[in-house]
Amino acid sequence: MGLFSFLTGKKDEDASASATAVATPPPAAPAPVEAPAAPVSAAPAAAPPPATNAPSTSAPAAIGASANMGATTPDAGWDTPFTAPEAWNTGALTTPVEAPATDTPEVGPADPEAIAELQAPIAEAIKTVYDPEIPVDIYELGLIYDIIVDKERRVLVKMTLTSPACPSAQQLPSEVRYKVKAVPGVTNAWVEIVWEPAWSKDRMSETAKLSLGFF
Repeated sequence: MGLFSFLTGKKDEDASASATAVATPPPAAPAPVEAPAAPVSAAPAAAPPPATNAPSTSAPAAIGASANMGATTPDAGWDTPFTAPEAWNTGALTTPVEAPATDTPEVGPADPEAIAELQAPIAEAIKTVYDPEIPVDIYELGLIYDIIVDKERRVLVKMTLTSPACPSAQQLPSEVRYKVKAVPGVTNAWVEIVWEPAWSKDRMSETAKLSLGFF
């Protein structure tokens, strides 16, 4: 009797506990706590894998940048203005050429004593000047019209040419002046070209005529 009562009591307790467990709902699960939102940032683009057989372009780019360092392009952003080289200056082609200054003779009145002293050596110096087209010196050709020497031993030689179109119109006067200035005792010399009277074969010396076969 006592044994069954114990079992019965135990059975009733189990039934009561089961009923209580069924009647009492389980506690609700706590709500999940949301984590604070992290700042959104763009993920860096993944670099493409390097090509194994493609040539490197970094070195040519650097070379090109250094080669074009001196070039001025509209979008380069440089403040240095372009300056044309001096060789591009065309002003010399359009600027009128100034006439050379004339060398005016500065010879005073003829001095007889100076002429007597220097006329012979001056004539000998002039005889060393030849016309390139005629194998006779210009003194024997009769191109020298006058030799003036002043007190200060300055000399003016008046001469002409065989023709106004003579190709030696610049050479002969310059050579005569150089030769006369080199004569000892002469301080300075000038040459004046005159056209009156006009030169003719009659002004040639006998020696020149013989040399040229005019007899």
